[in-house]
Amino acid sequence: MKNTVFVALILAIQAVCAFFFIAEIVVTVFGLDSRPVPWDTKELLEIGAAIGLLLGFVLGAIALQRTIRRSNHAEKQLRAVSIAFQALLDERFTAWGLTPAERDVALFAIKGMSTAEIAQLRKTSEGTVKAQTAAIYRKAGVTGRPQLLSLFIEDMLAGDAPRLADGAPDQSAA
Repeated sequence: MKNTVFVALILAIQAVCAFFFIAEIVVTVFGLDSRPVPWDTKELLEIGAAIGLLLGFVLGAIALQRTIRRSNHAEKQLRAVSIAFQALLDERFTAWGLTPAERDVALFAIKGMSTAEIAQLRKTSEGTVKAQTAAIYRKAGVTGRPQLLSLFIEDMLAGDAPRLADGAPDQSAA
């Protein structure tokens, strides 16, 4: 919200200054100047408008720099979370004793792909994928995809607490 007000202020300053210069040009071109403005007043107004445009430029650059910094920070956090989630997946898949094929299927299932999509990606039959998902659920101690996914969500929210194959928290790690 603070940044939005800042950017709105920048745009307002630049709009007022641009309006001044455009009005000046229109008045000069069409000869609409009904009463002359003293030279020193006109110069002060032009200097003020130029300073306003320069101020708008500087403040715009500052706002852009802040936005880039926040974007880079968010990307860095996203990479860290992605790495942590991948480590969590690897840890759980190893604890459950999943085969490489089951790991692939489990990852695709967690990503929300259908059985048909997984079979197509792995160049295997849907029956094979169904058998592999059944083995994954059995080894993880869950009954389906929602429970499988919830194990990882719970672990991420709980700070990566180790879990047993049945999905219960591992009390020996405490």
